[in-house]
Amino acid sequence: MPERNPSYSELATRFRPIFAEIAVRAAEREHERELAFDAVALLRDAGFGALRVPVALGGLGASVEQLFELLTELGAADSNLPQILRAHFGFVERLYAEVEPALRERWLRLVAQGAIFGNATTELGDGALGKHRTALSRDGEGWRLDGEKFYSTGALYADWIAVSASRQGDAFPVHVLVPANAPGIERIDDWRGFGQRLTGSGTTRFGHVAVSGEQVLSFPRNVPTTMTACFQLVHLATLAGIARAIERDAAAFVRARKRVYSHGSGRTPAEDPLVQQVVGQLAGTAFVAASAVAAVAQGLGEIDRLRQRGEAVPVGLLDDVELRAAKAQVGIADQVLAAATRLFDIGGASALAEDRRLDRHWRNARTLASHNPTIYKGRAVGDHIINGTAPTYYWSVGAKAA
Repeated sequence: MPERNPSYSELATRFRPIFAEIAVRAAEREHERELAFDAVALLRDAGFGALRVPVALGGLGASVEQLFELLTELGAADSNLPQILRAHFGFVERLYAEVEPALRERWLRLVAQGAIFGNATTELGDGALGKHRTALSRDGEGWRLDGEKFYSTGALYADWIAVSASRQGDAFPVHVLVPANAPGIERIDDWRGFGQRLTGSGTTRFGHVAVSGEQVLSFPRNVPTTMTACFQLVHLATLAGIARAIERDAAAFVRARKRVYSHGSGRTPAEDPLVQQVVGQLAGTAFVAASAVAAVAQGLGEIDRLRQRGEAVPVGLLDDVELRAAKAQVGIADQVLAAATRLFDIGGASALAEDRRLDRHWRNARTLASHNPTIYKGRAVGDHIINGTAPTYYWSVGAKAA
């Protein structure tokens, strides 16, 4: 008998009370820069990390579309949380998209049991473009991992860390999975960006970390994939969540406010048609952002269902989804940033109070929009439209050789 997957209503009923609890202290955590360990624990205990694990393996069996709709709701509660879990959900999707079926079950069962996976991919400095200084070296019958990473989003909260490393003899970097508390691992809370302050996106060091063969995954990185769209869509779902939070916070501020300007247009701010217009514009941005996320998620979901049926995925469909993600990024990033600024048109100086932390919406949206810079996504889309150029699936940062 086939397993029964949950409806969105069932998933929302399960998780919305937790999202609401997380939202209560979101501004306070931001103001105090209090890392979100409690919020991550609430999600872990409720099985949120196992959303995409099949029911047969102990997970919830959610679809791709359901995952991203829930991430949008979570982003409205606290935009740090989807980004903290970005590497985790990306790892799960990578198991389906790029890892041999025989190697998946062990990791999926760990996820079903509550394990959270973090990220250690990017390195600071002017290292060679496309190369990792972090290395996996032979050590007796096993391996040894050495190196240093930055932008290690989610690693502070993780049980396991997925590390990109070079290994002699491999054409592409390998994916090394190490327990976060293994000897030789140092996780440092030194992320100092002005937004997404609680994501743990700082330094992780690896010194002579013992690794067994089964902890190493390798796969080609020169063929079309869903993974770039998937990782980008987590950021876009988070931006859509921020847009919803802007709408929510604007309406709440206006409802409670009695002070008006003598040259205003209403007896109270809530009755002022100009204020109503601003809130309506904010709601429009939230709607468009969520709709764009849903359109990309639908494409990813179609591909996922083809894979589940054992059918080949056409390259044209992969190209389409990658381009959808790029268009969505170009289309909504500036709109959400503009909404985060327009928010302050609803009130006077009291909207600037630090304990409200309404500024966090702009800072967090600006930080998210700076990942995988939008200007290059726009160029890629334009190049495809004009010249028919295929999208770029794998890219890296570093210094080009002279």
